[in-house]
Amino acid sequence: MNIARERIAIDAALDNYRKQLDTIPDEMFTLTPPEGGWSYAEVYSHILQATLGSVIALERCTHHNCKPTKDGLNLFGKFMLFTGVFPRVKMPEKVGTKMPALKISKEEARNLIIKCRKRIEDIAPLIKDALATSRHKHPRLGMLNAPQWFKFIRIHLQHHLKQLNRIRKKISN
Repeated sequence: MNIARERIAIDAALDNYRKQLDTIPDEMFTLTPPEGGWSYAEVYSHILQATLGSVIALERCTHHNCKPTKDGLNLFGKFMLFTGVFPRVKMPEKVGTKMPALKISKEEARNLIIKCRKRIEDIAPLIKDALATSRHKHPRLGMLNAPQWFKFIRIHLQHHLKQLNRIRKKISN
């Protein structure tokens, strides 16, 4: 895995979230689409909370604060990291309970983007020195090491950019 390439893709995704945030009218940001599903605000809440949570797991791996293990990715995790695709599946209930998608304000979303960007910037240089056996459990993918967490962050950010496009289409119809 090329950490520099992943970093560029993560930065581009965060830039995209920031750019789209400026184009969403304030009155539409917390609006639930007519057919249901998450509002823009809830997507931003989820993706930015999940990114911060993933960075914390990544930090634990890079600082060797995880028990070394030979356990690795499960089948779903291997598929996702190999293909780079996050299938459209329902979020596990325990994740939704632990990290609920809230109707945050656009200002809160801007601040979370800044926070995510800073944490990514700080941790990225440490990934290359992380032990491959220092892994932290992902609720759906199994045990991930530092480079795998970094790649997951990129895949997850890109996945929810597609969701923003689906919301835009639902609202415009």
